[in-house]
Amino acid sequence: MILEILKLVEELSNANGISGFEDDVLKVIRKHAPQHCEISEDSMRNLYLTPNTNTGDKPVVMLDAHSDEVGFMVRAIRPNGLIQFVKVGGWVESNVPAHLVRIINSDGEVIIGVVASKPPHYVQSNDKLSIETMNIDIGARSRAEVIEKYKINLGAPIIPDVSFYFNDKNDAMLGKAFDCRLGCAALVETLKILQNDKLDVDLVGMISSQEEVGTRGAIVGTNRVKPDIAIIFEGSPADDTFESEYLIQTALHKGPMLRHIDLRMITNPRFQRFALDIAKEYAVPVQQGVRTGGATNGASIHISNMGIPSIVIGMPVRYAHTHYGVSSISDLHNSITLAEKIIKRLNADIISGF
Repeated sequence: MILEILKLVEELSNANGISGFEDDVLKVIRKHAPQHCEISEDSMRNLYLTPNTNTGDKPVVMLDAHSDEVGFMVRAIRPNGLIQFVKVGGWVESNVPAHLVRIINSDGEVIIGVVASKPPHYVQSNDKLSIETMNIDIGARSRAEVIEKYKINLGAPIIPDVSFYFNDKNDAMLGKAFDCRLGCAALVETLKILQNDKLDVDLVGMISSQEEVGTRGAIVGTNRVKPDIAIIFEGSPADDTFESEYLIQTALHKGPMLRHIDLRMITNPRFQRFALDIAKEYAVPVQQGVRTGGATNGASIHISNMGIPSIVIGMPVRYAHTHYGVSSISDLHNSITLAEKIIKRLNADIISGF
C-alpha cells in the first residue's frame, strides 16, 4: 500500500497545476481514481468522485482536497527577452530568485527558465528585492524570439521545476505542491479503502480548483454537492523548524494536525471533539492547532448552504509555498486512517448532533 501511495504522490507532486491550470493534476486523479467511483467535472474544473455504492437516502459526507499549487504567470516580455511575471498564490518573495521554473507555452510544451538574480558583484545597498524587479531568463535574446521561437505569450502559467524524491531512511518525501497534492492522495486512498464497507453515509470526493487564490472552486463545488458534513484534507504549513518547542503544533512524524481555528474558520467544536476522540480510541497520532494565520477550503465550505459542520485534517508540510516541501509518509498514512475511522462511525444521528 505504501508503495502505491508513494507512486500516486510522486505523480501528483510532479504534475503542473497552478491555480486555474490544473488539468495535468486531474489526469493523474482520473488515472488513480477508485474503479467504483463515477467521475465528473464542472466549469471550474472541480473533479467529483462519486461511489456507485451511494444510495441517495443517507447523509452526504464530502471529502475535499484542492488540486492547485502556488506559482506564477507571465506578465510581460522585455525587449531583451527577459520575462516579467506575477505571483499566483502566496509567496515570500525572498524565496523566489535563482530557482528553475517551467513555463507552459501556447503548444503545451515546457520551457525551462531560471528566475534571474543580480550577481553579488553588482548588488547595491539600495537594491530592492520584489517580484516587480525579478525576471525569468530562458536564454532568449529578444522579445520576438520569446514569442516566435519559444511561443511564450502573456498569461502563460509558470510552475516551480521540482522532481519528487523519497528518502526511505527517514520516511521523508521532498517535492513541490504537497499543499495540497498530499490531500488529493489522501482523498483518493480513503475512497479506495472504504469501497467495500457498508456505511451509514454517502460519500462524494471533490478535488477542488483554485484554493490558493480564494477557495473559489470549493464555493462552486459545495453548492453542487450540498453535503451534510465535510472533511477537508490539507497540506498544512509545518512549524517545527522555527517555533519554540512548547508552541509547535504541526510537526513532521507526529500525525495530522486538526486545527481549532484559523483566519477564516472556527472549526465545529462538536465535530472536532468527535474526531479527536476517534483518534484517541484507535491510537492514531494527531496534533491540535490554534492557527493565527492562513485558511483552507473549510473557510468557504463551512458557511455554504445552511452551514456545514467541517473539520480539517492537515498533513504537515515544511516550507509550504516554496519550491521544495518536506513531508512524512507516516503523517499521510495516519491522515487516511483517521478519515477512514471517522467516516465508518458517522450516521444521521451523530451528524445531527453536530
